[in-house]
Amino acid sequence: MMSKILVTGGAGYIGSHTIVDLLQNGFDVISADNFSCSVETVFDGIEKITGKKIANYNIDLTNLEATRSIFDQHKDIVGVIHFAAFKAVGESVENPLKYYHNNIGSLTNILKCVDEFKVANFVFSSSCTVYGNPDDVCVTEKTPQKKAESPYGYTKQVGERIIEDFVKKSTATKAFLLRYFNPVGAHPSSHIGELPIGKPMNLVPAITQTAIGKIPKMFVHGSDYDTRDGSCVRDYIHVCDIASAHTLALQYLIETNEIHNPEILNLGSGDGVTVLEAIHAFEAVSNQKLHYEFGPRRSGDVVAIYANNNLAIEKLNWQVRYTLKDMMKTAWDWELKLKENK
Repeated sequence: MMSKILVTGGAGYIGSHTIVDLLQNGFDVISADNFSCSVETVFDGIEKITGKKIANYNIDLTNLEATRSIFDQHKDIVGVIHFAAFKAVGESVENPLKYYHNNIGSLTNILKCVDEFKVANFVFSSSCTVYGNPDDVCVTEKTPQKKAESPYGYTKQVGERIIEDFVKKSTATKAFLLRYFNPVGAHPSSHIGELPIGKPMNLVPAITQTAIGKIPKMFVHGSDYDTRDGSCVRDYIHVCDIASAHTLALQYLIETNEIHNPEILNLGSGDGVTVLEAIHAFEAVSNQKLHYEFGPRRSGDVVAIYANNNLAIEKLNWQVRYTLKDMMKTAWDWELKLKENK
């Protein structure tokens, strides 16, 4: 019998790619997503790739009774992957209470239900923002956390602490905290990809939307950082590689009793890439000259960070399959497909 997994934020960027990966690895999946940061048509894309329709519950996870109703209807849930959260660093600086209410409230409600219904396996969507501005830019899971640079980052620090405290008390639940670096790209089929609502806050959709003419030009935020070309350094990792790690983490939890609870893993490519290098990689694969300008530094941005990903590779037998050029090519193919389908 297939194990049933609840994916919160299932219509979101990483959630949708993870649903595809779970289905392709034999899991049964249900979703909870109220489309505050996503669109319903994503499920059509999932169905085109997998041939499977996903049952989605359009609820606000900050509402405990609505959240509980999912678990009531599906008492056979064996695992939860919790993606649902607001995630724009800049917006969190502008509207911190929105982020604290949503990101922390939804997590505590989900955990209350996990506890009540004795769900054994829990995977949390965390972030490299938990490291703040680290002293050593190549971070391991043991790198000391600095003050978070944004309310968004702080909700991830707090979320991790909540889960650590919860699993100490709960004998029934094992957890993974997966710290993503910068997920980019799209499914190679171009049926699903990143769909920012409004102005893109992340680099790669800003690049592809500029190249296709949706936005007239893009800004590189800061040209005077202490990096090799003055722009910020990030670790870009293909969204399908991130999705694969979630399936592997769930399989690991289901099959293994002896774990350090919670397990914490970095999910990054292991390479630091500057914003300008990412732009040049896109120009090379797309044959498009990008219209960009340098702007001031952006509040909440970390100067430079990339992952030491050895632990994820060793523990999960995870592989980073996609190169930076693959990331840019799949993102561009997705942008072209969106234009074609308009």
